[in-house]
Amino acid sequence: MGVAEKIKQLKSNLPADCTLVAVSKTHPASAIQDAFDAGQRDFGENKVQELVSKYEALPKDIRWHMIGHLQRNKVKYIAPFVHLIHGVDSEKLLEEIQKQGEKHQRTIDCLLQVHIATEETKFGFDETEIRELLSQGVLAKMPNIRVLGLMGMASFTENVQQVKSEFMTLKQLFDQIKISTLPANVRMEILSMGMSGDFEIALACGSNLIRVGSLLFGERSYT
Repeated sequence: MGVAEKIKQLKSNLPADCTLVAVSKTHPASAIQDAFDAGQRDFGENKVQELVSKYEALPKDIRWHMIGHLQRNKVKYIAPFVHLIHGVDSEKLLEEIQKQGEKHQRTIDCLLQVHIATEETKFGFDETEIRELLSQGVLAKMPNIRVLGLMGMASFTENVQQVKSEFMTLKQLFDQIKISTLPANVRMEILSMGMSGDFEIALACGSNLIRVGSLLFGERSYT
């Protein structure tokens, strides 16, 4: 089954309000073009250099998602065109995104990453830090940023109950923040949870954006 058929099949089983981000990291531009020709518009990359080179080589109406850990000194390379930055995990990174958004005279959409997994190697704010960030007026001073929701990655484990519990923790936080008083540039619209191995659990827990790569493009070839 080709990429086009896989995308069609996966989308037919998704809720109407769920966005599929096709994770194209390490895959060639030709594979992305095939997916694009099949109607897919949202693509995710986790390396800035690869994201920039693919942006330059592929159709300009692709919505590029930066899904990996983003270093502050790399923001300037994607600021002119990135559609959504998923992994915003520090106030300093927000400050840099604001600076680059102002420089390029555009509002950059972001998701705040919440650390829900047991692995310490994963990034993100904890629940207390998120609440403080949203209540202390920091974001109100960043007019070139628009926070559209939260993102989280579950532990890499075979324990389905643990993964479900971590996703539900993030969904509860999302729902609580949604009904609280928020800065004008913060909207709790997107809950990004779920990848190729756990997106079905994530959807059951309330995710409305999933990041799927290997199921669509096959296993990655890291060279």
